[in-house]
Amino acid sequence: MVAKATSLGRSGLQDWIIQRVTAVVLAAYIIYLAGFIFSADAMTYSVWHALFGQVWFKVFSFLAVASLSFHAWVGMWIISTDYIKPVGIRISFQVLVILSCIAFVVWGSQIFWSV
Repeated sequence: MVAKATSLGRSGLQDWIIQRVTAVVLAAYIIYLAGFIFSADAMTYSVWHALFGQVWFKVFSFLAVASLSFHAWVGMWIISTDYIKPVGIRISFQVLVILSCIAFVVWGSQIFWSV
């Protein structure tokens, strides 16, 4: 019961799919950002501001931050259920990870949408 309550997906297959989809989003974001950095003539504040000022890039950045949080949650849930046997410690750890992921997404949203 505890494992189902704290699991992101309903099955191992769904967790596996979440990990793969979020990895693709993160890879696409990193590849695009690296390409942008290496193709820019000069990396100034105005160049960064122009990039992050575009709505499509804000959405893409938000998807990357959300993907990172989901990816981290699934990975940490798997690790915690495999290696942390005392239920109280495992639940405390999982709650800490969940709160950290939520804080990360909220903080990232505030940063991206304030530009």
